[in-house]
This record gives sequence, C-alpha cells and structure tokens, in this order.
Amino acid sequence: MNDIPPLAKGYEISTDPDRIDAERVHRWLSTDSYWATGRPREKHDRAIAGSLNFGVYAMESGDQVAYARVITDMATFAWLCDVYVDRPVRGEGIGTALVGTVREHLRPHGLRRVLLATQDAHGVYEKLGFAPLAEPDRWMALVFGQ
Repeated sequence: MNDIPPLAKGYEISTDPDRIDAERVHRWLSTDSYWATGRPREKHDRAIAGSLNFGVYAMESGDQVAYARVITDMATFAWLCDVYVDRPVRGEGIGTALVGTVREHLRPHGLRRVLLATQDAHGVYEKLGFAPLAEPDRWMALVFGQ
C-alpha cells in the first residue's frame, strides 16, 4: 500500500523538530481538540521532545497548518497521536496526506503495529489501512489521568 494522497499544492511536510511551531500546536490542541483540551504547555513541550513530529507547512508563508506526532521505538510499535489540521485548511486533503506520509515514514522500520485512537475521523484513517482492533479484549490500559 503506497497510495499516499498528494499533498495540496503549496504545502510541504517535514519531520524537522526545529520547524515545529510549538506555541501554535499547543494552542490548537489545548483549545480546539477533544483529546488534549487544557493540556499544560510544559506537558505539551515534553510530549514534542519525546516524539517523532510531523508538520505541514504553507510553502509561501512558512506557517504551520497541521501537525501529527508518533511515539515509537522504531522497531516494534508506534502510537500515532495529536493529529490536527488547522480549521481554515480542512477539507483540502492535508490530514489524509499527513497520515499517509507518517505511515510511509514508519513502514521501512518493520513495526508490527501502529495504533491510534479517534472519536470522529475513522474514515480518514480507514482510507490509509487502519482498522478497528481485531481482538480488543486483549488490550488493556493503565490510566493515571490527564
């Protein structure tokens, strides 16, 4: 499966951590996501520092317009999280292209599985090969809180 949708013209994806606009990403996630509302900036910065980060940038202005991060050992497992596309550019296929790029970036490492959780974007992820857990009763979680 190498069917990454093309990124909308005028945008580029980068894993360069120095390009991440941490303030912008924190604002997006802490105020406009259902999964990270109220996340403190210090916790957000630690999450970025311990993750493989993907940013989508407008080539003309350099502004970041989308973000995703992956927590992984780059050998057996990855967790895709904090996928966010700025509201003004939603509907341009940026999210699908971003997740497809993440998938292809991880593919050569031989990971057994890449997991994610979503409340409302199943269709985006299904287009790229994600599926519900085959045996959800085998999975457990330890939850300390937010």
